[in-house]
Amino acid sequence: MDIRRVFAMPLRLAASLLFCTLLVLPAQAAEKPALSPDQPASAITPSHVSASIEFSLRSLAAAIDRDVPKRLATINDRISCVHRRVLGFEINAKCDVRGYVERTAPVSLYGDGARVVGAVPIYGTVSGEGANRITSHIHGGTEARITVEAEARPQLRRDWSVDLHFADSFHWTEPPVLQVFGHEINLSRFVEPKIKAQLDRVRAKAAVAARALDLRAKAETAWRHAFEPVKLVDDPEVWLQLTPRSAAFAGVRANKEVMTGSLAIEGTAETVVGHAPAPAAPTPLPPLGTDVTAPGTFEIIVPVRVDYETLRQKAKGLIAAFGTTGENTLRDVEIYPSSGKIVLGLRIAQASNTDPNAGGWIYLLATPQIDNEAQTIRLPNLTVNAPDGPETEIVKWLVETKLLETLRQQFVISYKDAYEKLIAAADAKLTRPLGNGFRMEGKLASATVDKILLLADGLSVELRATGDLKILYGL
Repeated sequence: MDIRRVFAMPLRLAASLLFCTLLVLPAQAAEKPALSPDQPASAITPSHVSASIEFSLRSLAAAIDRDVPKRLATINDRISCVHRRVLGFEINAKCDVRGYVERTAPVSLYGDGARVVGAVPIYGTVSGEGANRITSHIHGGTEARITVEAEARPQLRRDWSVDLHFADSFHWTEPPVLQVFGHEINLSRFVEPKIKAQLDRVRAKAAVAARALDLRAKAETAWRHAFEPVKLVDDPEVWLQLTPRSAAFAGVRANKEVMTGSLAIEGTAETVVGHAPAPAAPTPLPPLGTDVTAPGTFEIIVPVRVDYETLRQKAKGLIAAFGTTGENTLRDVEIYPSSGKIVLGLRIAQASNTDPNAGGWIYLLATPQIDNEAQTIRLPNLTVNAPDGPETEIVKWLVETKLLETLRQQFVISYKDAYEKLIAAADAKLTRPLGNGFRMEGKLASATVDKILLLADGLSVELRATGDLKILYGL
């Protein structure tokens, strides 16, 4: 017997056992990181809601127009129309002036930023003639047009009443001037007092209409609506719970058809994933706070979920595309959270081993990184969870085959579609009727990453979304 063959057989067996040991060495030497997910955190952020009360300027103008007569003034006066020397004689002649002033169109109201302007076109005709037998041959006549404007700069008082702050103005197209014996007699002083008397009626009517708005009652209703939970997303259920704390007047704005008074409601906004939160108990409407120039930005935290199976399938796809390299191949992948890191477990086996359960596990760790602009999740800092000391054969294999570098560079998960669907669903839910003339309108415009949570069932990208949220009454 060849003694060399006797010793060679145990040596080959030992080498084979050593190689198999190297394959399972990572699983034996590096303990599997413990499952340790983050705990769900309260998604609460300071926020602002705009409560706006709108009413139609056209409707208000129609209400005013009903109480303003078509004929604004009737003129029937005797005036001193001639005072001059003729052929050495002093002539003081009186004339009877008759006429009328009428509006030729309905009262109109339009807005221009912080002011509301009411306008009505007026036509007047006046004639004059001598008042006695001697001056009866003196006569003349004229007609004129005027646009009367009443400008208001509405303000909200602390008692919730509206002060319109009217100021009048006249714009004569042609001044009402009577020509007598070559003399011009300006009849404005007879016409304008009568027009101003009618404008007093307009102001009084507008003030009554403003008081009829009952802003305090409407503000109280808007305040109560702000406490109602709103379902933002159906699957999974995501709820918004507002808790208002203060209200301040945010000014009056008007455009061509609508005047709007706005309140800035300040408080907190909380998003809840899962079952509906218990409605917050409405508090009484607080005293009106200091005026603010404009309502603040509505802000909420919205969670975009990416389950671990999606991450696992991404890793398996990269591994499948990478293929078998050398003597080893990858058989399975698992992903789970551990103390703020993603654990990527890889089961490695010999390519020649057909046993589906063959191989040992090695674990890679990474802190997920978010690209807010691209809306992607990456794992560029993947590292091997290996013991201190010389690199194992498997670690060397991961590095030399560039599989580790491939995972670092190409493991990219996009959450853009999930984000856009969530925002669209939230916008649709935030815009809804509230009943009794009230409605809510909301739109989220942009979002940035607030934090990342590695929960038990998936990765949650917590986005701080900003936009507008209004509670409206009126049109």
